[in-house]
Amino acid sequence: MMVVTALLSWFLVGLFVRVSRARGWGQKVRVDGPQTHLVKEGTPTAGGVPFVLAAALVFFPLYLTGHAGGPRELIIMLAALAMGVIGGIDDLLKIRSRMTGRGRTELLAREKFPLQFVVSLVFAYFAAPLAAHELLPSLGPVADVILLTLVMVGSVNAFNFTDGLDGLLSGVAIIVLLPLLALSPVSALLVAALLGFLWFNAHPARVFMGDMGSHAIGAVAAGAYVLYADVWLLPLAAIIPVAAVLSVVIQVASFKLRGKRVFKMSPIQHHFEHADIGWPETHVTMRFWVVTAVATAAVWWILGGRP
Repeated sequence: MMVVTALLSWFLVGLFVRVSRARGWGQKVRVDGPQTHLVKEGTPTAGGVPFVLAAALVFFPLYLTGHAGGPRELIIMLAALAMGVIGGIDDLLKIRSRMTGRGRTELLAREKFPLQFVVSLVFAYFAAPLAAHELLPSLGPVADVILLTLVMVGSVNAFNFTDGLDGLLSGVAIIVLLPLLALSPVSALLVAALLGFLWFNAHPARVFMGDMGSHAIGAVAAGAYVLYADVWLLPLAAIIPVAAVLSVVIQVASFKLRGKRVFKMSPIQHHFEHADIGWPETHVTMRFWVVTAVATAAVWWILGGRP
């Protein structure tokens, strides 16, 4: 089914790119970002929509026929779709604003976070009794729900901040999920869907992922590690998303408190792209993949090299 999902994703993303270009659903590039990104103006965005759809179209028939795992998998997929819808609203606002030249350009943080929190809380309520505890025992029913809620919210935003370079988030997500492919069908299907997407997202990208894709990825990563590995292993495997979200928090806090920036630019991937450092975009992507691979290999070792 991974082959079917990869091919379906490849077809749907390719179709989405053609329709997007015909209709002008292009991404507006931030003028205060890396100057090398200005040539990307007009590249189609919201490419996460077709690859998330591909994964869902394969998953639900398998699940209904008993070939896609049990309740854990349904919890992960529903969380991913719910988070994806939140990100999809953001994508829709961006596209509509660009097309019409008016209206809101994105969901505000004070609107997005409550929605993410509600989805995360529902996920945590159902996931806590089923969660794996490879490293540490349960903290107790209430504490587990609180912890898993925060982990889900954090994961979604961390993976979202990791987007921004051609192929970066796709590759990082694929590597992070590798140790769980034989345990979680949803993770396997998402990896396959990302391979189909990466065909078009590799440098120079013909389509950007957008928030629907990054939100869904963050939800699957959190759900899979919580339910099959251990919640404490996720920050290690997802070291690049953790660094990305921390760089944003540190940058904002430093500027507000001291009026100075710690990084040339945030998230951290753009810091390395800045002219003062000058890593080419492809170098940043490949090196971040390598760091993720080393960290994920450590997680696999901690898990005993299974399965």
